[in-house]
Amino acid sequence: MSVHVKINGIPVEVEEGTSVLSAAKKAGVKIPTLCYHPDLKAFGSCGMCIVKQEGSSKILRACASPVAEGMSIITNDPELYSVRKTILELTLSTHPSTCLTCVRNGKCSLQDLAAEFGIREQPYQPRVNMQTPVDDSTPSIVLDPKKCIKCGRCVQVCQDMQGAFALEFIGRGSNVVMAPAAMLTLNDSPCIKCGQCAAHCPVGAIYEKDETSKLIEAIADPEKVVVAEIAPSIRVGLSEEFGLKPGTVSTKKIYTALRRLGVDYVEDTNFGADLTIMEEGYELVHRLTTAGSVLPQFTSCCPAWVDYAEKYYPDLIENLSSAKSPMQMQGPITKTYFAQKKGIDPSKIYTVAIMPCTAKKFEAVRDEHMSSSGYQDTDLVLTTRECARMIKAAGIDFNNLPETEADDPLGEYSGGGTIFGATGGVMEAAIRTAYFAITGENLKNVEVNAVRGIQEVKKGEIDIKGKNVRVAVIHGMANAKDVLDEVRACKKAGKPAPYDFIEIMACRGGCIAGGGQPYGADDEIRKERAAGLYQDDKDDPVRCSHENPSIQKLYKEFLGAPLSEKSEKYLHTSYKKVPIYKA
Repeated sequence: MSVHVKINGIPVEVEEGTSVLSAAKKAGVKIPTLCYHPDLKAFGSCGMCIVKQEGSSKILRACASPVAEGMSIITNDPELYSVRKTILELTLSTHPSTCLTCVRNGKCSLQDLAAEFGIREQPYQPRVNMQTPVDDSTPSIVLDPKKCIKCGRCVQVCQDMQGAFALEFIGRGSNVVMAPAAMLTLNDSPCIKCGQCAAHCPVGAIYEKDETSKLIEAIADPEKVVVAEIAPSIRVGLSEEFGLKPGTVSTKKIYTALRRLGVDYVEDTNFGADLTIMEEGYELVHRLTTAGSVLPQFTSCCPAWVDYAEKYYPDLIENLSSAKSPMQMQGPITKTYFAQKKGIDPSKIYTVAIMPCTAKKFEAVRDEHMSSSGYQDTDLVLTTRECARMIKAAGIDFNNLPETEADDPLGEYSGGGTIFGATGGVMEAAIRTAYFAITGENLKNVEVNAVRGIQEVKKGEIDIKGKNVRVAVIHGMANAKDVLDEVRACKKAGKPAPYDFIEIMACRGGCIAGGGQPYGADDEIRKERAAGLYQDDKDDPVRCSHENPSIQKLYKEFLGAPLSEKSEKYLHTSYKKVPIYKA
């Protein structure tokens, strides 16, 4: 049902239950916010979005107040301006004045609002404890409590979106902090390193661990051969860092940018994605066609999800595909097959992966399986944001770069590899290849629309020549709980598995909105990024992973066949129960 309201005298019609904030946006009126994020349930902690209702003495918080029929809202007057400015000044009194050295400088909501309100002086006594220790215990993200503005976004994300419960409110009043239980370090907490807390933090209180200096040092080392790769979603994510429209595909400009930074070879992790599909797809076929096999098979390319499973569902880790992620397949193949083809000493190869995900930093060093080549398979992981900073610092005019190709033989890929970056993409690519493996034919229509879209949990059946494969696609870690509990209950009761194949991605929307991607992602931006990948897939003359000529050549010359002894050595891993709390 629609209701009619006025925003600063502007009539607007919206659905019943719409927030005052959303109604104002529809009327073309901006109300300032600090704690609000469209991914999260609004609870008005910052007070910046206060508004007045004509005929009432009440002050409303626009983000958390629904409109009502006939309501007339005032969003700005001298009193509201004064209160908002005071809120900002008080917030700034508890925040360090270290903007120039902050990772969020130029991309900080608090900084933006201070500029908009013309704050040039600090009327309140600063109350910042600069001795508060920084938590850099994980290889992925850093928590700097002294920069926290106590908006609570990170706690909401960690508990409500991700279901990890690594962060919570501790203390009361002005002494409240966002931290793990008992003030443990992040590394000793249930943190799954997904980085969604950092992606949603409006300031620089949580951020990715910056390791750009390591790449600079590697490039400068004449003894090192630097080989870089880019993940599927980087080709749309990095574009936004240079002002391009969300969903713009910049693959070949990124190749050029990496070469101008000084790397020696450029590969594409889409090749690794195709390789993952070959191994994971044939593993699925084996499970489907072999009596007594453990079903459903879970995807395993998301390290945050794997970490979550090892902590919260250790009884289901046998359901995880043993296939490594694309990044962790690309690494050992680079240091073995690629090294042989190029005549390079593998001990001199330094592999750098540009990833959308902070958890990939953890994955690169998670256990001995990540050194299957005899060396650390992936030497360094940089997020999209880190890569963008390097390109800007080098003075590279990204938007005007010429396009170049990736290096053979690990730069060729199929459209199936590209769509790995969007939720449902791994499932779709696997179905394309599993269908071929079972029937010897390709799908007539390779676009599996049933597994696409932003819906949190998608369920369905895929008909493979009369064999119905029951599937589920989930994104956002907390959304997986009901499905995982259903699988667990059936397993415990000795009942048949309710699904055959389940894709799980920790981040909402999949890797396109990973914890290391450009800030500001919401569902509209997620849809645009996914659309860019799907269009890139559609434009690719090769749509299926098993049809990638370079993949076929790799198996012929080096691996032998999917699930072969050599494949098991380099491309597969194992899992173990991990305590939720380490201390």
